[in-house]
Amino acid sequence: MRILLWHVHGSWTTSFVHGAHDYLVPLTPDRGPDGRGRARTFPWPEAVREVPADRLREEEVDLVVLQRPHETELAERWLGRRPGRDVPAVYVEHNTPKGEVPATRHPLADRDDVPLVHVTHFNALFWDNGRAPVRVIEHGVLDPGPLYTGELPRAAVVVNEPVRRTRVAGTDLLPRFAEEAPLDVFGMKVTGLAGHLGIPLGAFEDLPQAAMHAELARRRVYLHPYRWTSLGLSLIEAMMIGMPVVALAATEAVEAVPPEAGVISTRVSVLAAALEAFTGEPELARQVGKHARAAALARYGLPRFLSDWDRLLGEAAGG
Repeated sequence: MRILLWHVHGSWTTSFVHGAHDYLVPLTPDRGPDGRGRARTFPWPEAVREVPADRLREEEVDLVVLQRPHETELAERWLGRRPGRDVPAVYVEHNTPKGEVPATRHPLADRDDVPLVHVTHFNALFWDNGRAPVRVIEHGVLDPGPLYTGELPRAAVVVNEPVRRTRVAGTDLLPRFAEEAPLDVFGMKVTGLAGHLGIPLGAFEDLPQAAMHAELARRRVYLHPYRWTSLGLSLIEAMMIGMPVVALAATEAVEAVPPEAGVISTRVSVLAAALEAFTGEPELARQVGKHARAAALARYGLPRFLSDWDRLLGEAAGG
């Protein structure tokens, strides 16, 4: 099958394009949000081909994967075909609803010709999906391997744009956590965070995925302070590496982290105490990390993810 999709979420797309299909990603001259082309910091297979947006009409496309509301119009303009009517399509919702959450209606709620795929059961529950045909396909992650050494008694956090997303990402909580364990923050636009919060912390910006995994593995514990987000793939990756995790009991994290894999709570004091325990007791951290890896592989392994997607893609394409 030849599938058109936009390069929106690097980690999710990396897993998706490891399926047994051909994948087309639009390319614009500025490599902007609507035309990033192939990833530069994620390992993508050769089956992914970037196509200039103005040449997409020349391509045979069997199915379109939509991930943002305006991509419906983009696909119609660039392909000359309407997703869901002239060409089969599915819509992947990566995000939790915003605004007045109990009443937030999904952009596809009034359509029944495009399957709406949520990446977590939490998202499916909290969006008002209207009459859209809803499916949930949970995340799948390439196994980075049991890289964990935990040699550094520090906690790792992965967050993009932590200053702009302060309360969403829980970065306002980091000063409290830093009282119990030294923190290292990885992601986009993290270098100004220490000055913004007024605390010392390590900042590692825009590392390639493999390099980030290697650095995470050296930290003793993974901290996931997000208040309101879909399930971060970095949390699953940290578990697969073999890291014990400490996470706010919010959104899908309560499903992803079983008790033996770490500590989840809505009480900051409980989480802070867990950070202190894991950083101070390396053998405890190692044992809990082993359980975290086993749990992540069992639930979020790539074979299950790709199998679920193949089943849905075949249905959507009429096969």
